Amino acid sequence: MSIIVQKYGGSSVADVSRLGQVAQMVARTREAGHRVVVVVSAMGDTTDELIKLAHQVTDEPPRRELDMLLSAGERIAMALLSMAIERLGHEAISFTGSQSGILTNDRHTNARILDVRPYRVQDELERDRVVIIAGYQGVSYRREITTLGRGGTDTTAVAMAAALGAERCEIYSDVDGVYSADPRVVAEARHLPEISYEEMQELSLAGAKVLNAQAVEFARRAGIVIYARATVDGRKETRVVVGGRPQKGVAGVTGARDLVQLHLGGDGAGGDGATYGDLADALREWDVTPTRISQGHHCAVVVLSGELCTDLDSLVARFEARFGDRLKVDRDLGLASVVGSGIGRNPRNLTRAMGTLQGAKVDVLGLDTSPLRLSFYCRPRDLDEAVRALHHEFVEIAPEDE
Repeated sequence: MSIIVQKYGGSSVADVSRLGQVAQMVARTREAGHRVVVVVSAMGDTTDELIKLAHQVTDEPPRRELDMLLSAGERIAMALLSMAIERLGHEAISFTGSQSGILTNDRHTNARILDVRPYRVQDELERDRVVIIAGYQGVSYRREITTLGRGGTDTTAVAMAAALGAERCEIYSDVDGVYSADPRVVAEARHLPEISYEEMQELSLAGAKVLNAQAVEFARRAGIVIYARATVDGRKETRVVVGGRPQKGVAGVTGARDLVQLHLGGDGAGGDGATYGDLADALREWDVTPTRISQGHHCAVVVLSGELCTDLDSLVARFEARFGDRLKVDRDLGLASVVGSGIGRNPRNLTRAMGTLQGAKVDVLGLDTSPLRLSFYCRPRDLDEAVRALHHEFVEIAPEDE
């Protein structure tokens, strides 16, 4: 009997009524002859509300205690969903991340999964029970509760699917798959029936919120096909697979906000190496994952994201206190990215993009490139216009030699 892993996001289980709808979907999958594992997020905006609550108590919540607090949200959702499925006549059991065998490193609030040992999950599937797992959380090798950062429920689902040898992993949210841009920003955004692992991961890293980048990497390594669907209307879907869509051209354009750039200048004693080492030491000491880190002539630059750092403001304050006048902070930063196979290999694409942004009167503050991506830093007020302009140039107009 095949195993299907389904993940439901916070909007899908936002209240008791929606929990009931999800329970019915799970029941139908079970009645179709599949063994089912369900991974759930916290209900609605529970995680954000818990973070706000912590900051009402203290400006700098200890990360360990923040993990203890935030992991409660998914536990509430898993227990309620298990009850709802039982009410429909199917046996179900709920597990926390640690009970289901999600083992992580010791990084609080942004842990990475090291291993999955789903022995209890397998036992319950053999008993024909539906297994409900709290997403976004695990347990470290020190037996500490950890959380996986934003989008961590996706990672839980795909990692569990890989460990169980599941037939597929279905990711349900409030959107019906992946688009060439955010339809709320770009009216002409196109739905993508298929996309490659590599392009999906680049889109996720550049700010697209449909799927978590680490989850896509897990799926790629394990060969798990991801189906991204809407909970309410599942007529459309995006499959994340090997090869994906035709490789020529651009997959999508995305934007990221809530970025902070730290520019550390040299102090005249040791040059570039000392400057870069100073920043690297601070990042390691405070367990920070940067979006970007680069070294220049007598300077080093780090970009941090609020998506990856739940305590971004307090982290920036620590950097300012440590480095003083050597540090320049830009708290007003956005990033627009064009993603597609080979997009960064052709210099003409960079010229096209720069010309497009200039024509749209977007002030480009910096850029990053890779074979799959062209990224442009700008002010957040210009970000939507930058995304629309780049989408029009690279998706709506027939592409040139990509």
